[in-house]
Amino acid sequence: MIGAGGVAAAGALVGLQLNPALAAIPEAGKLFKTKDGTEIFYKDWGRGRPVVFHHGWPVSADDWDAQMLLFLRHGYRVIAHDRRGHGRSSQTSGGHDMDTYVSDVAELTAALGLRDAIHIGHSTGGGEVARYVARHGRGRVAKAVLLSAVTPIMVKSGGNPGGTPIAVFDDLRKQLAANRAQFYRDLPMPVYGFNRPNAKTLDGVVDNFWRQGMMGAANAQYECIKAFSETDFTADLKAIDVPTLVMHGDDDQIAPIGDSGVLSAKLVRGAKLKVYKGYSHGMFTVHGDVINPDLLAFVQN
Repeated sequence: MIGAGGVAAAGALVGLQLNPALAAIPEAGKLFKTKDGTEIFYKDWGRGRPVVFHHGWPVSADDWDAQMLLFLRHGYRVIAHDRRGHGRSSQTSGGHDMDTYVSDVAELTAALGLRDAIHIGHSTGGGEVARYVARHGRGRVAKAVLLSAVTPIMVKSGGNPGGTPIAVFDDLRKQLAANRAQFYRDLPMPVYGFNRPNAKTLDGVVDNFWRQGMMGAANAQYECIKAFSETDFTADLKAIDVPTLVMHGDDDQIAPIGDSGVLSAKLVRGAKLKVYKGYSHGMFTVHGDVINPDLLAFVQN
């Protein structure tokens, strides 16, 4: 018998054969050079209204492949980039902070002439979306989605008593520096909820996470931990003035919903919070059958 993963793969192949628009998918992505000389790898498929995807840490634009194919089939132009130091982008020695990440995005979207775009960000990418929309989105962004986002701020402090202790992030850095390859085998367990009782581990998902993680630069991924955990996005969230959907699983072990999704939805004017019972941080990968239709409905309406 063909498992769920096989059925999904077969469905994607059928879509490629039946929909002529998918023939526009290039064999390889493109490179954009920023003002400081950093080469940002990006995918840009289709010709419709733009939907821009922002990936989490420590992966790459490939994490959004299923969603990109979905929106492409529905007539959208889909764009996703590898953050500097991640995936196929330049392995720079510096610039691994949220302001630089967002500056890279702003340069890329301006060069591509993107307007009336929908920006969707997962985890660290959610923070990237929040800051981009707040600082560069006027006239360019129509809607935003924060999916399992790290916003408003992850680390515990006097001003954020419900946050995650800094010792947790110090331990991530320690594991990454000691044995990155093994770390990226272990990390998917809580990311996708595979460590929960009776959960079925999807080996392909774990392998793909590992593959994407190992493509990036160790120094960039190490420094990005500070960027995603200690950056305060409160002011950015308050400044967002476009329709925003906050999607979060209530069993998110990476960005616990009470200190992330719930607070983010309160800070963005008019934001809609959609909570997914029992879903993990990586819910759009393991529960795409539920998350994808909700994404599509928000973008289309």
